[in-house]
Order: sequence, then structure tokens, then C-alpha cells
Amino acid sequence: MTKTWTSSLCALAFLLPSLVLAEVELSLYGGAQNAPHSDVFFSGDSVIPDGKVFIGWEGKSFEAPPYYGIRATVWNTPTFGYGVDFTHNKIYPQEGELPPTIERLEFTDGLNTLTVNAYKRWDGALGEITPYVGGGVGVSVPHVEVISGSSTTLGYQLTGPAATWIAGAKYPINDEWSVFGEYKGTYTMNTGELDTGGTVETNVITNAINVGVSFSF
Repeated sequence: MTKTWTSSLCALAFLLPSLVLAEVELSLYGGAQNAPHSDVFFSGDSVIPDGKVFIGWEGKSFEAPPYYGIRATVWNTPTFGYGVDFTHNKIYPQEGELPPTIERLEFTDGLNTLTVNAYKRWDGALGEITPYVGGGVGVSVPHVEVISGSSTTLGYQLTGPAATWIAGAKYPINDEWSVFGEYKGTYTMNTGELDTGGTVETNVITNAINVGVSFSF
């Protein structure tokens, strides 16, 4: 028992310095986000016929609810960090893209993604400007909205895996606050359940130009 406690205390003593010295960065961002066309598949539903529809999407980033993201990053070294990132993406079908049998098909209360990311940054590479890149994987949790006749599906669902990739640059305001701009892409694989028994499936890529603010401590 004493040996176990001694080993545990030694491990804690080894880890504490890295935890204390780590830089924690909290970020909030918004911007302009959109998505290219994607195939949408319906299958196994008692109301909506099986089939495929090719849909063009719009982001409408600044309309309610707006596009935004929240990020927490731990920098264990001056160049490497990791953390979690929640993004409230959203997509609407372009005018005239829906077939007559579908009254609504959209992910406007969020084609939400939650990912675990890793980051690489280059302090001092461009003077006070710090470039960075990142990427990660996680899950897609959209608000699935499909209405067709007596079939009405409205709700959040865990629909599949997600991936993200990021490239940007940060500029300090002072020791704690900074601003940043970046490109952020996501890829989501979504299989949603319809209330009348079938599924709606689509894989979506989003592209966003973000601006944001970060607080470090």
C-alpha cells in the first residue's frame, strides 16, 4: 500500500510542473461559412419515397441562429497544443433545390460538430504574428429538420463522425488577449432518423473564414 501511494505521489509530482506551466487558451469566433452541393439519400421511410436528391446549400452565416464556434486549447509546449472545438455550422437548401415531395430539409439550428484537435504554431515566425495549423476528429450532432406530408422530424441527433482542418494566424493585443483569423473546414457524415421510420443521409463539407478573440492564462 505504501509503495502504491509513493508511486502515485511521484507520478503526480512529475506531472504537476507541466500542468502548472501549460498555457490555456479560450477562443470565441464567428465568420462566413458555406457548403458545396451534396447528395442526400432517403431510405426505408413510410412516407418519403426512397431516392437520392442533389442539393445545393447556403450557409446564411449572419442570420439567426448565427454561425459561431468555441474552442479551448492547452499549449503544453511553445509549439504544440491540443483541445476541444465546438462549431455551430448550418446549411439551408438553395432556392428551388428541393423536390416537390419535400417541404423542408435543412440543418439550421446547427450542423454542429464537436472535435478533439491538435495544433502546431510558430511563435515569432512573422514578428508578432503567430501562424498555426490544426486538425482533429469528433462527432456531428446536427438539428435534423425534414418535413414531408405527415413526416415531421425536428430534433438534435448524433448522426456520425466529423473531421476538421484549420490554418490561421494570431496577433496579440496584450499578454492575455489576442485576435485571430483563419480558414476552417469540416467534413461530416450524417445519418439521421426520420420520425416515420426511415433515414436521411448526407455527407457535407463546410468552408469558413473565421475571425475571433482569444484569452490565455
